[in-house]
Amino acid sequence: MNEVIRAMLERRSERAFNGKEVPEALVDEIIEAGLYAANGRGTQCPVVVVVKDDETKAKLSDLNRRIGGWQEGFDPFYNAACYLWVLAPKDNPTYIYDGSLVMGNLMLAAHSLGVSSIWIHRAKEESECEEGRAILDGYGVPEGYVGIGHCAIGYSDSEPKEAAPRKEGRVFKK
Repeated sequence: MNEVIRAMLERRSERAFNGKEVPEALVDEIIEAGLYAANGRGTQCPVVVVVKDDETKAKLSDLNRRIGGWQEGFDPFYNAACYLWVLAPKDNPTYIYDGSLVMGNLMLAAHSLGVSSIWIHRAKEESECEEGRAILDGYGVPEGYVGIGHCAIGYSDSEPKEAAPRKEGRVFKK
């Protein structure tokens, strides 16, 4: 089987990271693959904010937790070593699609390098509130960029899981 297709079939979302740091070279390789995602009109509009320091991770995790409505103490990033926050300019007509393709590439690239990942939602809400905007300002992200998702990456704290059976009736042919 082709190695890219194998990665697509084997990749699973991780909900229990061990906190071990991902080497910078691997993070850079994952990001590069993400930025090679297909995009509308060749605009290459999505950006990636790399969140690795404990203070910013704690702020972002708490903000995400509050937006999601979870109790204090819950970590919606599951102790991931690094958060890759994907954003794109809202005035670009394909920003959601372009950013989503970046997210897919990030997760597949991570898997291919032995790094676990999960898509964490609420990035849009974070980017549109004062606290989230302050974090983005600290990274130099221009106004008008909206969060698409977070690709939380790190190393698994558990064994790989088997894929759930695929649901029937999802393909229509004539």
